[in-house]
Amino acid sequence: MALSDTLAPRRAALDATHDPALRSWVPGADAHADFPIQNLPFGTFTPAGEEAARGGVAIGDSILDLAAARRAGLFSGAAERAAEAASGGNLNPFLALGAAPRRALRARLSEILAAGSADRHKAEPCLHPAADCSLHLPARIGDYTDFYVGIHHATHVGRVFRPDNPLLPNYKYVPIGYHGRASSVRVSGTDLRRPWGQLKAAGADAPRFAPCERLDYELELGIWIGPGNALGEPVPVAEAAEHVAGYCLLNDWSARDIQAWEYQPLGPFLAKNFGSTVSAWVVTPEALAPFRIPQPARPEGDPAPLPYLLDAADQREGAFDLQLEALILTPAMRQQGLAPHRLALSSTRHMYWTVAQMVAHHTSNGCDLNPGDLLGSGTLSAPEAGGFGSLLETTRGGQDPVALPSGETRRFLEDGDEVILRARATRPGAAPIGFGECRARILPAA
Repeated sequence: MALSDTLAPRRAALDATHDPALRSWVPGADAHADFPIQNLPFGTFTPAGEEAARGGVAIGDSILDLAAARRAGLFSGAAERAAEAASGGNLNPFLALGAAPRRALRARLSEILAAGSADRHKAEPCLHPAADCSLHLPARIGDYTDFYVGIHHATHVGRVFRPDNPLLPNYKYVPIGYHGRASSVRVSGTDLRRPWGQLKAAGADAPRFAPCERLDYELELGIWIGPGNALGEPVPVAEAAEHVAGYCLLNDWSARDIQAWEYQPLGPFLAKNFGSTVSAWVVTPEALAPFRIPQPARPEGDPAPLPYLLDAADQREGAFDLQLEALILTPAMRQQGLAPHRLALSSTRHMYWTVAQMVAHHTSNGCDLNPGDLLGSGTLSAPEAGGFGSLLETTRGGQDPVALPSGETRRFLEDGDEVILRARATRPGAAPIGFGECRARILPAA
C-alpha cells in the first residue's frame, strides 16, 4: 500500500470523537481527568499478576486491553487491523501503519467507550485498573534526536555560557539538534542514577572525575515517529506531519558541569546520554487536533525559513497550544506531607520551529527515520521568570537558588529529589486532555 493511501489527509480534522459533550461509561473519564474519551492515548502495560506486556488505551482510571477487546469481537476492518498492530509488547507496528488505520481505531474506540454504548458488556471485562498496572516504554526506540527549538531557553542558556553572544547566528536558520542515546530512554516512574563525569572548576588546571554536582531537568515535548522514509529520500515539509504518530512528555536530564567542560567542539555527549525520561502514553495527532494554532509570527527582522522549511498550511496550523508544567518533590517535602512545588509553567507556543519543520530538516540530507524513533523539542521555556524549563535558567547557573515550601533551597537537583512533568491541552469549546505524568527520582551516584 502506498504511503499516501495510509496517511491522507494530512491533518486530523475535528469529528464526533472530539465532541466536548461526549461522555464515557468508564469511571474517572471526566473533564478534569487527563484521559477523557476525547483523548484515547496508546501505550503498553502489564496487568497486575501477569508477566506479558501488551498494548492498551488509557481511559479514565482504567486501561483497555486491546488484545482482549479483539478477542471479544469489538473490532472489524481497518480498526481491527490497527488494534491487532497495537496489541503487542511494543507499538512499533501500530505506529508504522499511519493515520488512516489509527483514525479508524480511534473512531471505533470512541463508540465502544461512549456512555450508552451497546458494547459496554463486551468491553467492561477488558478493562484493568490503571493503578494496578505496570507501564512500559510504548515503543522500541531505534534512534533518538533532541532538538533545540525553544528560543527562550536557547537565549537564556546562551547568556550563561556566552554572555556577549547568547544566540548563535545559525539558530534562526537551522532547527538545531543532536543525536541522543536511545538505549538510556526510560519510562516515567523509573529512577535515575546520578552520573559520573569529568568536572573542571573555574580556575582549576585540570578536570577531576567525580559525580555530577549540577544535575538538571529539561521540560520538553517528545514526538513519536510513525511511517518512516527511505534512506536518501527527504520528507517535504508539506508531508512531514504525516510521519508523526503521536506526542509525549520528555525530560532530557542534563549534567551541567560535565556539559560545560565537554561540549566544545562537538556538543552534548556524556552530559546527556546517561538518561532521558518519557511519559508512558502516546497522545495522537487526532487527540490534539482541537489545540492546533498558527505558528507564532517571527519577530521583526528575523529571517524567513528557507524554502525547504516553509509550508503555508504548516504555518497556519502546525503549532500547538499545550500548557507545560515542571514540579519538584524533595525527600523533606515528602516527610512533611507537602505537595510537589511548581518550578515552571510554560507552553509549546514558545517553539521557534514546528514539528513538521523538525522532521523535514532531519531528513533533508536523506537521513531515514523509522517507526518508533523519538524526537525531542528541546527545553521549552517561557520568556519570563516562572516559566523557565530548567534549573540552569531559573537559578542563573546556580547563582540564585530556588526557595521551596519545606524551607530548603535548590541550585540544582539533589539525591532523592523527584521531578514531575505534566501537560494539559485546553481551549474554549473543546474537552481538555492531558498527557499523564513524566516523573523520576534521583538516586545517588553508583
